[in-house]
Amino acid sequence: MHAPMDQLARTPKEIGAAIRRARKLHGWSQSELGHRAGLRQATISLIETGDRPAKLDSILAVLAALDLEFTIGARSKSAPSDVEALS
Repeated sequence: MHAPMDQLARTPKEIGAAIRRARKLHGWSQSELGHRAGLRQATISLIETGDRPAKLDSILAVLAALDLEFTIGARSKSAPSDVEALS
């Protein structure tokens, strides 16, 4: 069992970075995650970089494959510097 991954993500790049971290925690390659989500490896790569828009259905398939869920909540009032640095 993997540790909880509650993370704040407000941009496509932050969503992609969170997905990449979750994939690596599972020890999966992009190809493996793609297979489990029913997507191509290239689509996983695009989602993880956040450089181009991804379909919501694709993101939800990836989250389901990673046993994660999408939660909507009130926006916190934290400063951008409070959000985890992504590298």
